[in-house]
Amino acid sequence: MSSLFPIFVKLDGRRCLVVGAGKVGEGKIKSLLGTGACVQVVALHATETVQAWASAGAIHLELRPFAPNDLDGAFLAIVATGVTELHKTIYAEAQRRGALCNVVDVPEYCDFYYPAVVQRGDLQIAVSTNGQSPSLAQRLRQQLERQFGPSYAGWVAQLGETRRRVLASDLDPEQKRELLHSLASGEAFEAMLAANRNGTRKEELV
Repeated sequence: MSSLFPIFVKLDGRRCLVVGAGKVGEGKIKSLLGTGACVQVVALHATETVQAWASAGAIHLELRPFAPNDLDGAFLAIVATGVTELHKTIYAEAQRRGALCNVVDVPEYCDFYYPAVVQRGDLQIAVSTNGQSPSLAQRLRQQLERQFGPSYAGWVAQLGETRRRVLASDLDPEQKRELLHSLASGEAFEAMLAANRNGTRKEELV
C-alpha cells in the first residue's frame, strides 16, 4: 500500500459535492462548513439539521437522485448513501472527471481519508492510519486533545500576530528566527498560561 501525502487543502470557492444527507452525510457536510467551499448536497432525504443549513444558505441542497453531471466542475465528492452500486458509479464518474472522491467506510473507493482531527483555533493536528485502524486514530486524537487543551487556540492567535510584527521589524533574519523559535517554546506557553491565571485572579479580587 502506498503512503499517503499529508496536506491541508484550501477549499475556498471550490465546488464540493456531498451525496447523501443522513446522519453520516450530515457529519461530512458539517466538516465542510466554514471552509469557504461551495457545498452542493444531493440526497433523497435530508436530516433536519442539513435542511436548516440549506435554509440558511450555508449549502445548496437538492432532494433527488444523484446524476453523473452533478460531478461536473466538482473539486471533490463525498459519498454517504450506503448503496453499494451507487458508490461504484459515483467513484467511477469522479475518476473520469478528475475529482477527488471519498466513499465513507469503503477504502477502495477513497482518494483521500478523513483524519481524526484535534482543532484549537488555527491549530489543527490530524491523525491517519491510512484506513487501517480508525479506532486507533480516534484514541490518539483523544490523547492529543488532553495534551493540547483549549488554551492553545488563543496562544496560536497571539503567535500569529507576534510573528507578523517580528517579520515587519528591523531585526536581522537570524534574530527574527531565534525570537520566533523562543516565542513558540513550551516555556513561553507556560508563561502565557501563568499570566492568564494571574489576570483571572486579579479580576476575581476586584
